[in-house]
Amino acid sequence: MVRFGVIGTNWITERFIEAAKIDGDFSLTAVYSRTEEKAKEFAEKYEIRHTYTDLTAFVSSREFDAVYIASPNSFHASQAIMCMEHGKHVLCEKPMASNAKEVSEMIQVAEKQSVVLMEAMKTTVLPNFLSIQKHLNKIGKIRRYVASYCQYSSRYDKYKEGIILNAFNPKFSNGSLMDIGIYCVYPAVTLFGKPKQVQATSYMLESGVDGEGSMLLTYDDMDAVITYSKITDSALPSEIQGEEGTIIIDKIHTPENVTIHYRDGSVENITVEQNAHSMYYEVKEFIELINSNKLQSIQNSHENSLQTAKIIEEARRQIGLIYPADKD
Repeated sequence: MVRFGVIGTNWITERFIEAAKIDGDFSLTAVYSRTEEKAKEFAEKYEIRHTYTDLTAFVSSREFDAVYIASPNSFHASQAIMCMEHGKHVLCEKPMASNAKEVSEMIQVAEKQSVVLMEAMKTTVLPNFLSIQKHLNKIGKIRRYVASYCQYSSRYDKYKEGIILNAFNPKFSNGSLMDIGIYCVYPAVTLFGKPKQVQATSYMLESGVDGEGSMLLTYDDMDAVITYSKITDSALPSEIQGEEGTIIIDKIHTPENVTIHYRDGSVENITVEQNAHSMYYEVKEFIELINSNKLQSIQNSHENSLQTAKIIEEARRQIGLIYPADKD
């Protein structure tokens, strides 16, 4: 049984808890919130015994072994480092941190403290993503990866009314690429590694973050074409094109239907059974690492998280998206 504390009392934490409850080795014992009212309300809802409003007291607590961090992106690094310095294993919501420098610092602390650090990127630990990896050789030489994730944000309506919430505030290291585009970038890194070149374009909002954008990652003998948005929707699937066939992926962020379309016209369904609570698999992976005394995931490895952060940071440099955290 791994005892968890959570930082953040928002909707993503609630989804995480619902998914984590499926795992018999998960126990939720502590919650941190900036306000006592919110901490107690959240604790009552999920039957959490220990509440904290002081971060130092929280990380020093002996009531939990691991922590799930779902605070605004700009707080990820500092909070994760504090937790790890007190011997806590950390499952950190994506993106891991504001920039590659922060990710590197987090990895260094994790290695020094011999604790598990894993980015909560659900996509790459899902059974259907593992199925894609397993069958990738069937389509021959890979020539192109095409990933699209465009989802109109409910917070964009508020933005258009003049109310800038966290999702569109550069202070919190947010925007479309960090929130949505990463679901396209991380799988590319997991499947194909570090690209030779990154090219990026975007539409910038007046608040100072990107509303939507596109990226081209160049490899030796293939490329990756990525489109993402928080201000429009798209129903397009994603695909991996090989010389012998193409893998069609219904949703790159949460693959649920995956097929191979071969050049001879035949179609193979490589979809596998997958729990409806898609976040369950990141919890399962994380707990298994702790219980087996392994310090990092093969899928969501430190290197994959660092390379993803470097790609996103280079894209941000090209589109002129600078966060306060970049100046520290």
